[in-house]
Amino acid sequence: MTIPEAGLEDRAKEFAASIVFLTRLPFRLPFGLSEARSTPSGGAIAKAAWAFPLVGVLVGLIGAIVYALAHRLGLPAWPAAALSVAATMAATGCLHEDGLADTADGFGGGTTRERKLDIMRDSRIGTYGVCALAISTLLRVSALASLADTALVTFALVAAHGAARATLPAFMFLIPPARQDGLSFNAGRPPIERVAVAGVLGLLILTICLGLGLGLLALILLLAAIALMACLSLREIDGQTGDVLGALEQVSEIVVLLIALH
Repeated sequence: MTIPEAGLEDRAKEFAASIVFLTRLPFRLPFGLSEARSTPSGGAIAKAAWAFPLVGVLVGLIGAIVYALAHRLGLPAWPAAALSVAATMAATGCLHEDGLADTADGFGGGTTRERKLDIMRDSRIGTYGVCALAISTLLRVSALASLADTALVTFALVAAHGAARATLPAFMFLIPPARQDGLSFNAGRPPIERVAVAGVLGLLILTICLGLGLGLLALILLLAAIALMACLSLREIDGQTGDVLGALEQVSEIVVLLIALH
């Protein structure tokens, strides 16, 4: 599958744009992004959505390197796994964790659509958000600690982070923004061919890292996660936001890590 106008320089710029958008890694801003790291302009992020899984691979490798170093220094599996997850959080600036917490607070604490959106935009974190973050972190750390093998942890992290970010372009394409401003609205709707490329990359990452059987099982469960999150988002706020995308990434990441335990 090819991307229209697939000049190598354009694809490199889009890959760089996706790194700047999804991480806090020290990349220079590419053409098409404003000076604010998280503010896309001119549909640059929508065009770059195909590269989201590749950014996930990069983040997963960072976590794997930290786990390997901790293991080499003689740390047990649990501290090594905790440091690995912390490294992925640092690499992304807790972008997706923040989305998970805001979504949990908004969906759990609001009584109307408008109130839910207001809560999600509030920088303060509530009980629902704290509990969601605690559960997410515990599940990810415990999954990696249960693997307790550097090679298995590496494959699991790459699969989880790569495939989780492959779900985001599809969700952005299928579910309209809930607001007429904000991160998701400004990012725009990815072209269908970019969504397809992201999906193919995600599937390749899953099958390479987990094998064909577990890869297909993970794909089915990720599609179910997309469907469930779509129904929930449409019911609660009549659309999606950047916070919802972050929550989807976290759920998808956990799904793949749990599959990797088999």
